[in-house]
Amino acid sequence: MASPRLETFCCPNRDAATEFVVTFQPVLFGALSLGSAALSLLFAILQILPKRKGYRRLGQYPLPRPASSSRILFIISICDILGCTGVIVRSSVWLGLPNIIDHISVVNNTDVWPEVFCVGSAMWIQLFFSASFWWTFCYAVDVFLVVKTSAGISTIILYHMITWGLAVLLCVEGVAMLYYPSISDCEQGLQHAIPHYVTTYAPMLLVLLANPVFFNRTISTVTSLLKGRQGIYTENERRLANEIKIRFFKIMLVFFICWIPNIINESLLFYLEMQTDINDNSFRNIRNTALITWFIMGILNPMQAFLNTLAFHGWTGFDVDFSLQQRRELVWDSVSTSAPNTTSHNPVAGTTLLYQSHVQEAQKNMMGNGQHHSDAISVLSEGNRHSNGGNSSPVYQGW
Repeated sequence: MASPRLETFCCPNRDAATEFVVTFQPVLFGALSLGSAALSLLFAILQILPKRKGYRRLGQYPLPRPASSSRILFIISICDILGCTGVIVRSSVWLGLPNIIDHISVVNNTDVWPEVFCVGSAMWIQLFFSASFWWTFCYAVDVFLVVKTSAGISTIILYHMITWGLAVLLCVEGVAMLYYPSISDCEQGLQHAIPHYVTTYAPMLLVLLANPVFFNRTISTVTSLLKGRQGIYTENERRLANEIKIRFFKIMLVFFICWIPNIINESLLFYLEMQTDINDNSFRNIRNTALITWFIMGILNPMQAFLNTLAFHGWTGFDVDFSLQQRRELVWDSVSTSAPNTTSHNPVAGTTLLYQSHVQEAQKNMMGNGQHHSDAISVLSEGNRHSNGGNSSPVYQGW
């Protein structure tokens, strides 16, 4: 799981609250985390693999110009998968070498490899889950810009700079302050550790607070655009708006389920950390709640990889297409991110989208920037039509 407590645990002179949760039933906790991460990794990879019938992964078909959100969703899945990989490696080592935890202590400070592995695995997990948070925020911004200003695929370069830059910067800064002056002798005190916890939870809180606002504004804008095309709000347009709303709701629901336990657990541990004796009987309920949320975190945090793909794609099935031609087409499509659409996977859907892209390009050349609202609606309606007509999950082109 992704918790700053695991990085704090790498300090030999760790605080009592961290020592309390991390050392409570470590084998059981490691086994639960390993099982959850392994299942999530397996099903997440299965979800994004190309399928033979009807289903598709985001980014597989050529996309109209204004759409970059599909690639963002795919990057979020990759970040989640890499984060799960880190959880699997760390849990496997802790289960296979249980004595490695005992070597991280003030007494046994000659062997640095346990500390190096502890810090390295914790930073790996934090980096990719933090990047997933930043990309989730960029997704909310992007879908809003698509319907507002027709933001194109070129903006994804800016998103890469923002997400990876902030993720690396905050991760390195937080860890550097936490392990000052050295890993073997971390400076003690709650005030010293706060910057590390802020850098960990800042992107998470940003998604929890800002994404619902962007999603609500996007839904309002889409509804206005659908009504404004012909002055009426038909059943098909109402259904499209509802499906978009449900999709945004599922994304936020997954995020709340997977990460709210972290905030609750951290609040309880901070409270215990401020007490002189956390083993006092009056704090028994708080300790029990902290342990319960700690184990919930170990299960739900890695499950974000699989649950996110369900929110993005729906269930795509087991009929994976491993054909060589399909793989070549996927590679070509991933390379040509900013080029016009030239390759199709489904003869009908691909041809239609390619035609739509050329029509949109021609309309832009003739009518200028005033056409971007119509383009955004055409992207939505086209994706909805193919998702409903191709026996696939309701995934929109670019959304």
